[in-house]
Amino acid sequence: MKYKRILLKLSGEALMGNKEYGFDSDRIDLYANEIKKIYDLHIQIAIVIGGGNIFRGLKGNTFGIDRVQGDYMGMLATVINGLALQSAMENKGIKCKILSGIQVNPVCELTSGRKALQHLEKGEIVIISGGTGNPFFTTDTAAVLRALEIKADIILKGTRVDGIYSDDPEKNPEAKKFSTLTFDEAYEKNLKIMDMTAFTLCKDNNMPVVVFDMNTEGNLQKLVSGEPIGTLVTN
Repeated sequence: MKYKRILLKLSGEALMGNKEYGFDSDRIDLYANEIKKIYDLHIQIAIVIGGGNIFRGLKGNTFGIDRVQGDYMGMLATVINGLALQSAMENKGIKCKILSGIQVNPVCELTSGRKALQHLEKGEIVIISGGTGNPFFTTDTAAVLRALEIKADIILKGTRVDGIYSDDPEKNPEAKKFSTLTFDEAYEKNLKIMDMTAFTLCKDNNMPVVVFDMNTEGNLQKLVSGEPIGTLVTN
Protein backbone atom coordinates (compact mmCIF):
# COMPACT_ATOMS: atom_id res chain seq x y z
CA MET A 1 0.00 0.00 0.00
CA LYS A 2 1.21 3.51 -0.78
CA TYR A 3 -0.21 4.98 2.43
CA LYS A 4 -0.05 3.40 5.87
CA ARG A 5 -1.91 6.04 7.88
CA ILE A 6 -4.53 8.37 6.41
CA LEU A 7 -6.92 11.10 7.52
CA LEU A 8 -10.23 10.82 5.66
CA LYS A 9 -12.25 14.05 5.59
CA LEU A 10 -15.96 13.76 4.82
CA SER A 11 -18.47 16.59 4.66
CA GLY A 12 -21.64 16.40 6.68
CA GLU A 13 -23.60 17.10 3.51
CA ALA A 14 -22.18 13.91 2.01
CA LEU A 15 -24.13 11.88 4.55
CA MET A 16 -27.42 13.36 3.30
CA GLY A 17 -27.28 11.56 -0.04
CA ASN A 18 -30.23 12.95 -2.01
CA LYS A 19 -32.05 14.15 1.08
CA GLU A 20 -32.31 17.78 2.12
CA TYR A 21 -31.42 17.20 5.77
CA GLY A 22 -30.07 14.53 8.09
CA PHE A 23 -28.84 11.09 7.08
CA ASP A 24 -29.23 8.80 4.11
CA SER A 25 -28.79 5.26 5.49
CA ASP A 26 -27.72 3.93 2.06
CA ARG A 27 -25.00 6.58 1.78
CA ILE A 28 -23.67 5.88 5.27
CA ASP A 29 -23.67 2.16 4.48
CA LEU A 30 -21.76 2.82 1.24
CA TYR A 31 -19.12 4.80 3.13
CA ALA A 32 -18.83 2.12 5.81
CA ASN A 33 -18.29 -0.52 3.10
CA GLU A 34 -15.65 1.60 1.35
CA ILE A 35 -13.81 2.25 4.62
CA LYS A 36 -13.97 -1.44 5.53
CA LYS A 37 -12.14 -2.32 2.29
CA ILE A 38 -9.07 -0.38 3.37
CA TYR A 39 -9.48 -1.30 7.04
CA ASP A 40 -9.13 -4.94 5.95
CA LEU A 41 -5.81 -3.97 4.32
CA HIS A 42 -4.55 -2.85 7.75
CA ILE A 43 -4.44 0.83 6.82
CA GLN A 44 -4.56 3.08 9.89
CA ILE A 45 -7.59 5.34 9.43
CA ALA A 46 -8.67 8.51 11.19
CA ILE A 47 -11.86 10.24 10.05
CA VAL A 48 -13.09 13.80 10.47
CA ILE A 49 -16.70 14.56 9.45
CA GLY A 50 -18.38 17.93 9.06
CA GLY A 51 -21.81 18.75 10.46
CA GLY A 52 -23.49 20.67 7.65
CA ASN A 53 -26.26 18.10 7.21
CA ILE A 54 -27.52 19.04 10.68
CA PHE A 55 -26.26 22.52 11.48
CA ARG A 56 -23.63 24.86 10.07
CA GLY A 57 -22.40 27.50 12.49
CA LEU A 58 -22.28 30.39 10.03
CA LYS A 59 -25.94 29.88 9.09
CA GLY A 60 -26.98 30.53 12.68
CA ASN A 61 -26.43 34.25 12.11
CA THR A 62 -29.33 34.28 9.67
CA PHE A 63 -31.80 33.52 12.46
CA GLY A 64 -30.26 35.32 15.39
CA ILE A 65 -27.83 32.78 16.82
CA ASP A 66 -24.50 34.18 18.01
CA ARG A 67 -21.54 32.97 15.91
CA VAL A 68 -19.78 31.37 18.88
CA GLN A 69 -22.92 29.53 19.99
CA GLY A 70 -23.63 28.53 16.41
CA ASP A 71 -20.15 27.07 16.02
CA TYR A 72 -20.58 25.00 19.17
CA MET A 73 -23.88 23.74 17.80
CA GLY A 74 -22.01 22.75 14.62
CA MET A 75 -19.41 20.90 16.69
CA LEU A 76 -22.16 18.91 18.38
CA ALA A 77 -23.57 18.10 14.93
CA THR A 78 -20.24 16.51 14.00
CA VAL A 79 -20.46 14.33 17.12
CA ILE A 80 -23.90 13.10 15.99
CA ASN A 81 -22.49 12.32 12.53
CA GLY A 82 -19.53 10.53 14.07
CA LEU A 83 -21.83 8.35 16.16
CA ALA A 84 -23.91 7.48 13.08
CA LEU A 85 -20.83 6.41 11.10
CA GLN A 86 -19.39 4.57 14.11
CA SER A 87 -22.60 2.56 14.44
CA ALA A 88 -22.61 1.67 10.73
CA MET A 89 -19.00 0.49 10.87
CA GLU A 90 -19.39 -1.48 14.09
CA ASN A 91 -22.32 -3.29 12.47
CA LYS A 92 -19.78 -4.53 9.91
CA GLY A 93 -17.39 -5.77 12.58
CA ILE A 94 -15.02 -2.80 12.39
CA LYS A 95 -13.36 -1.71 15.62
CA CYS A 96 -14.06 2.00 15.86
CA LYS A 97 -13.41 4.65 18.52
CA ILE A 98 -14.95 8.13 18.57
CA LEU A 99 -13.06 11.03 20.11
CA SER A 100 -14.03 14.69 20.31
CA GLY A 101 -12.44 18.11 20.35
CA ILE A 102 -15.04 19.12 22.97
CA GLN A 103 -16.00 17.35 26.17
CA VAL A 104 -19.06 15.14 25.52
CA ASN A 105 -19.21 12.62 28.35
CA PRO A 106 -20.18 9.79 28.32
CA VAL A 107 -20.51 9.68 24.53
CA CYS A 108 -16.85 10.12 23.60
CA GLU A 109 -13.48 10.89 25.12
CA LEU A 110 -11.66 14.19 24.68
CA THR A 111 -9.18 13.80 21.85
CA SER A 112 -5.42 14.20 21.84
CA GLY A 113 -2.84 13.20 19.29
CA ARG A 114 -1.35 10.62 21.63
CA LYS A 115 -4.73 9.09 22.45
CA ALA A 116 -5.71 8.86 18.77
CA LEU A 117 -2.39 7.22 17.92
CA GLN A 118 -2.85 4.65 20.68
CA HIS A 119 -6.20 3.58 19.22
CA LEU A 120 -4.79 3.51 15.68
CA GLU A 121 -1.90 1.31 16.80
CA LYS A 122 -4.43 -1.09 18.36
CA GLY A 123 -6.07 -1.53 14.96
CA GLU A 124 -9.08 0.70 15.60
CA ILE A 125 -10.51 3.33 13.30
CA VAL A 126 -10.63 6.69 15.03
CA ILE A 127 -13.40 9.19 14.30
CA ILE A 128 -12.40 12.61 15.62
CA SER A 129 -15.47 14.81 16.01
CA GLY A 130 -16.04 18.18 17.66
CA GLY A 131 -13.95 20.21 15.23
CA THR A 132 -10.90 21.85 16.75
CA GLY A 133 -12.87 22.39 19.96
CA ASN A 134 -12.87 26.14 19.30
CA PRO A 135 -15.29 28.46 17.50
CA PHE A 136 -14.29 30.26 14.27
CA PHE A 137 -12.51 27.19 12.85
CA THR A 138 -13.93 24.90 10.17
CA THR A 139 -13.86 21.12 10.09
CA ASP A 140 -11.38 21.40 7.21
CA THR A 141 -8.99 23.08 9.63
CA ALA A 142 -9.82 20.42 12.21
CA ALA A 143 -9.01 17.71 9.67
CA VAL A 144 -5.58 19.18 8.95
CA LEU A 145 -4.85 19.68 12.65
CA ARG A 146 -5.77 16.06 13.44
CA ALA A 147 -3.78 14.77 10.46
CA LEU A 148 -0.70 16.60 11.73
CA GLU A 149 -1.25 15.35 15.29
CA ILE A 150 -1.34 11.71 14.20
CA LYS A 151 1.43 12.19 11.61
CA ALA A 152 -0.79 10.98 8.78
CA ASP A 153 0.77 10.30 5.40
CA ILE A 154 -1.95 12.23 3.59
CA ILE A 155 -5.40 13.82 3.86
CA LEU A 156 -8.02 12.27 1.60
CA LYS A 157 -10.87 14.73 1.10
CA GLY A 158 -13.90 12.77 -0.08
CA THR A 159 -16.40 14.78 -2.14
CA ARG A 160 -19.05 14.16 -4.79
CA VAL A 161 -16.73 15.50 -7.52
CA ASP A 162 -13.84 13.46 -8.95
CA GLY A 163 -11.16 16.06 -8.29
CA ILE A 164 -10.36 19.76 -8.52
CA TYR A 165 -11.50 21.69 -11.58
CA SER A 166 -10.82 25.15 -12.97
CA ASP A 167 -14.53 25.89 -12.52
CA ASP A 168 -17.62 24.15 -11.17
CA PRO A 169 -17.94 21.09 -13.47
CA GLU A 170 -21.62 20.77 -12.60
CA LYS A 171 -22.25 24.23 -14.07
CA ASN A 172 -19.49 24.55 -16.67
CA PRO A 173 -18.91 21.54 -18.97
CA GLU A 174 -15.72 23.23 -20.22
CA ALA A 175 -14.12 23.18 -16.77
CA LYS A 176 -10.65 21.61 -16.77
CA LYS A 177 -9.74 18.91 -14.26
CA PHE A 178 -6.30 19.03 -12.64
CA SER A 179 -4.51 15.75 -11.90
CA THR A 180 -1.91 17.48 -9.70
CA LEU A 181 -1.46 20.96 -8.27
CA THR A 182 0.92 22.73 -5.95
CA PHE A 183 -0.48 24.72 -3.05
CA ASP A 184 0.87 27.89 -4.67
CA GLU A 185 -0.86 27.09 -7.97
CA ALA A 186 -4.14 26.42 -6.21
CA TYR A 187 -3.85 29.72 -4.36
CA GLU A 188 -2.97 31.67 -7.52
CA LYS A 189 -5.92 30.13 -9.39
CA ASN A 190 -8.21 30.89 -6.41
CA LEU A 191 -9.39 27.27 -6.28
CA LYS A 192 -11.67 26.57 -3.32
CA ILE A 193 -10.14 23.38 -1.92
CA MET A 194 -10.25 24.23 1.78
CA ASP A 195 -10.57 27.38 3.82
CA MET A 196 -7.39 29.46 3.95
CA THR A 197 -6.44 28.46 7.51
CA ALA A 198 -6.58 24.76 6.64
CA PHE A 199 -4.82 25.38 3.34
CA THR A 200 -1.98 27.29 4.99
CA LEU A 201 -1.55 24.59 7.65
CA CYS A 202 -1.15 21.99 4.90
CA LYS A 203 1.34 24.07 2.96
CA ASP A 204 3.46 25.08 5.96
CA ASN A 205 3.62 21.50 7.27
CA ASN A 206 4.04 19.75 3.91
CA MET A 207 0.80 17.77 4.31
CA PRO A 208 -0.45 16.52 0.91
CA VAL A 209 -4.16 16.44 0.09
CA VAL A 210 -6.08 14.38 -2.43
CA VAL A 211 -9.57 15.53 -3.45
CA PHE A 212 -11.57 12.63 -4.87
CA ASP A 213 -15.06 11.24 -5.47
CA MET A 214 -15.99 9.24 -2.37
CA ASN A 215 -19.32 8.18 -3.88
CA THR A 216 -17.74 5.93 -6.53
CA GLU A 217 -17.24 2.41 -5.21
CA GLY A 218 -13.60 1.32 -5.10
CA ASN A 219 -12.06 4.80 -5.32
CA LEU A 220 -10.83 4.86 -1.74
CA GLN A 221 -9.12 1.48 -2.07
CA LYS A 222 -7.54 2.49 -5.39
CA LEU A 223 -6.21 5.66 -3.79
CA VAL A 224 -4.46 3.99 -0.88
CA SER A 225 -3.05 1.43 -3.34
CA GLY A 226 -1.36 4.25 -5.27
CA GLU A 227 -3.64 4.68 -8.27
CA PRO A 228 -3.94 8.30 -9.51
CA ILE A 229 -7.51 8.99 -8.39
CA GLY A 230 -8.76 12.56 -8.01
CA THR A 231 -6.41 15.54 -7.69
CA LEU A 232 -3.22 15.55 -5.61
CA VAL A 233 -2.16 18.86 -4.04
CA THR A 234 1.39 19.11 -2.67
CA ASN A 235 4.23 21.60 -2.23
